[in-house]
Amino acid sequence: MSLFSQIAFIALLCSLSLTRALYFHIGETEKKCFIEEIPDETMVIGKYRTQLWDKQTAAFLPSTPGLGMHVEVKDPDTKVVLSRQYGAEGRFTFTSHTPGEHQICLHSNSSKMALFTGGKLRVHLDIQVGEHTNNYPEIAAKDKLTELQLRVRQLLDQVEQIQKEQNYQRYREERFRMTSESTNQRVLWWSITQTVILLITGIWQMRHLKSFFEAKKLV
Repeated sequence: MSLFSQIAFIALLCSLSLTRALYFHIGETEKKCFIEEIPDETMVIGKYRTQLWDKQTAAFLPSTPGLGMHVEVKDPDTKVVLSRQYGAEGRFTFTSHTPGEHQICLHSNSSKMALFTGGKLRVHLDIQVGEHTNNYPEIAAKDKLTELQLRVRQLLDQVEQIQKEQNYQRYREERFRMTSESTNQRVLWWSITQTVILLITGIWQMRHLKSFFEAKKLV
């Protein structure tokens, strides 16, 4: 297998794990949160659309224009990266500046709608990370790229994303090592402390027994 084919294969494996598509149900006061592990300096695009449960047809139908969704994103340091109100269907974007677990939360403004009272909402969510956020047909048209040039551009973006993922894994490994070393040091010092306490207790007991025996004139 050639080097170019290997890079393409690795990029394909990486790309499979950088797109999330799902749907979930929420009530009028519910809040759904998702955790995404994202490398630093990586763009994330989320797209969603909502469907409202209709009791008459017993099916989910497209939501009314008045219904909206509030999206909030927090970085690993719990700093708010994005907090904004959107419509029944929307698209949100943000760029990570800190590697780690980002929390993406969504909830509706259903409490303002009598139509939604007691009902449930289905939310279709699609999250794209890294090079998947690029609109390559638009890039090709703008830069006048040939099909081969566009494919090379895609591969370069994928390789760059792989490098970010590798850097993030090294970052996680370093943090895990630091945590392990810190835990080992604490265990060591706790063992030393226990040993010292036992020695002190043993010496005190011996001196106390000696004083007791001397007081009773047994020795």
